[in-house]
Amino acid sequence: MLRLGVNVDHVATIRNARGGTHPDPVAAAKIALAAGADGITAHLREDRRHIRDDDMRRLRREVTAPLNFEMAATSEMLELALEILPHACCLVPERRTEVTTEGGLDAAAGGSTLADYVARLRKVGIRVSLFIDPDPRQLDAAKRVGAPVVELHTGSYAHAAGSGVALELGRLKTAARHAAALGLECHAGHGLDFDNVGPVAAIPELVELNIGHFLVGEAVFGGLGGSVRTMRRLMDSARAT
Repeated sequence: MLRLGVNVDHVATIRNARGGTHPDPVAAAKIALAAGADGITAHLREDRRHIRDDDMRRLRREVTAPLNFEMAATSEMLELALEILPHACCLVPERRTEVTTEGGLDAAAGGSTLADYVARLRKVGIRVSLFIDPDPRQLDAAKRVGAPVVELHTGSYAHAAGSGVALELGRLKTAARHAAALGLECHAGHGLDFDNVGPVAAIPELVELNIGHFLVGEAVFGGLGGSVRTMRRLMDSARAT
């Protein structure tokens, strides 16, 4: 079965807009899991714009399902990951000025630095993935630095229009096949919603999708449990086909 990881970052965004403790991303994680999610993802950014250090600690302590800690490749984040010991860490690019992640990590340029981060995380039993564009060169680099998992950035597909949709979907399919040929576990995420998730979920080499902003936004209208259940149904239907 294709796994669904639910990103709870933007539950924290809503909380932080007003201050206080409500809505609680840990409570949201529990609702998502009860509705069919297989794991929880949270991105602790350098500027703490949504998820905070204590959120990560509480998620690790209070949620029994796998926790995927999205993080920049910095010494500060590495220290926190080694303290919290999540099930997984996904290394992502991060720029202070961006609204959301704008593309994949340049693993080809990361070289020995990325290899060191990957090795130190794996040494303590953390599953490491690299968030990269669907580019064979980046997949080859992920393999070289020792990452066992890659997550394909689906943003270009999600924002494509007209003939560009098929082109970007083709890039994702080719990348997923290449990842499998390299022996890498392949995930995908960014910008996926009810309308565009089906073709991506149908890619047989994909093992996991990570979806957040859309599900939190949709929860305004129908509740978080309902949005997760609908996404779960659409994914399962596409994979069954």
